[in-house]
Amino acid sequence: MAAQKSRYQNRTEILQGTLDMLILQTLRWAPRHGYALSKAIRTKSGEILKVDTGSLYPALHRLERKGWIAAEWKKSDVGPRLRVYRLTKSGKKQLLAERSRWETLLEAIAGVLHPGAQEREAGES
Repeated sequence: MAAQKSRYQNRTEILQGTLDMLILQTLRWAPRHGYALSKAIRTKSGEILKVDTGSLYPALHRLERKGWIAAEWKKSDVGPRLRVYRLTKSGKKQLLAERSRWETLLEAIAGVLHPGAQEREAGES
């Protein structure tokens, strides 16, 4: 039981909106199948963000229903067909909106964590 508790304490939980933004951003670089998406997020985050299939595939289906991504089946050289996802024009617009909201949130949190830095910057203006 202690090992399971430790596992969950060490794991980073991703909010649904944040996961959507990470998926959209990753697909902006290139179309990918589900496992490659998960691996890219994990690799680009320095092995900190690990997206479980139980979170990834419902998010992909949700984004596809919203029209932000599109998917098609493609042949695989090594096994069964792969469902490859790509970002749509609507998805690019959504990504820009999400990134803008995220950057505003980061600035707000930084203001609370480091209030002196904002006061110094305001004094320099």
